[in-house]
Amino acid sequence: MYQAHRLSHSTFVPIRQLRYHVRTWGTSAPGSTPLLMVHGWMDVGASFQFMVDALSADFLQGRQLIAPDWRGFGLTDSGGADNFWFADYLADLDALIDHFSPTHPVDLIAHSMGGNVAMLYAGVRPARIRKLVNLEGFGLPATRPSQAPKRYADWMDELKGLQRGETTLKTYPDAAGVAQRLMKTNPRLGSEKAAWLATHWARPNAAGEWQILGEPAHKITSAHLYRVDEALAIYQCITAPVLAVEANGDSLSQWWKGKYTLAEYHDRLKHVPQAQRAVVDDAGHMLHHDQPEVLARLVEDFLQA
Repeated sequence: MYQAHRLSHSTFVPIRQLRYHVRTWGTSAPGSTPLLMVHGWMDVGASFQFMVDALSADFLQGRQLIAPDWRGFGLTDSGGADNFWFADYLADLDALIDHFSPTHPVDLIAHSMGGNVAMLYAGVRPARIRKLVNLEGFGLPATRPSQAPKRYADWMDELKGLQRGETTLKTYPDAAGVAQRLMKTNPRLGSEKAAWLATHWARPNAAGEWQILGEPAHKITSAHLYRVDEALAIYQCITAPVLAVEANGDSLSQWWKGKYTLAEYHDRLKHVPQAQRAVVDDAGHMLHHDQPEVLARLVEDFLQA
């Protein structure tokens, strides 16, 4: 199993009536900028461990790294929610930053769904972000108002299915089964890293089966349409420099089959006043797992520039 080089501290903080699980590395020296790292859908804060281990000692000197589990993921509870809203993620992020850095802006690294949240947050609260690294937080395909009736109906139908127990997350006989699942999803993930991640991504339930640490309600279709015009208006308000990092594997083509392309994403980035792009070779969507050393150098160069 992978051996973490830099040990983290696990703690819980009260965030908006929830008991939020947060993983931290190091402590902040006076005047330093904390680095907050937020994960993507069906992931946990511990997912950043490989990149943390690859960061240099000079970069980490006097800097605290903070990685929460989003609501309903990992060890953070959900408050009994049967579905999840982007507005709540924004408010949670706002409260987390207020908790860990009440008077100074933070640096922010955000992956996938977390990247989508972070891009919106950086435009809504521009003074709270010093620099932002967006790891494949592409946003979503454009929608049309005519899609709204069916979207609302699908959402309500899926809520009923959740109540009937039809929406579940698969269980596994042991941690090795979870590791195999992770490697199937990401063929670049080695067995040692997969075995380590499995113990943070899942835990044994009362029946002794390994249960994914995520609420089934995360699989419910969002009732809200994704408004590209709204997102771009928010992007234009971002004052922090943004490094948009993508893997050369082109996840968008795999997911959306032409409904949303990298070219469209790059056009959206043009609305961000200070955005630059970087591409990580030999990596897929989980680029912080696939190429943590390469990503660590990009992060250090960008945040220290």
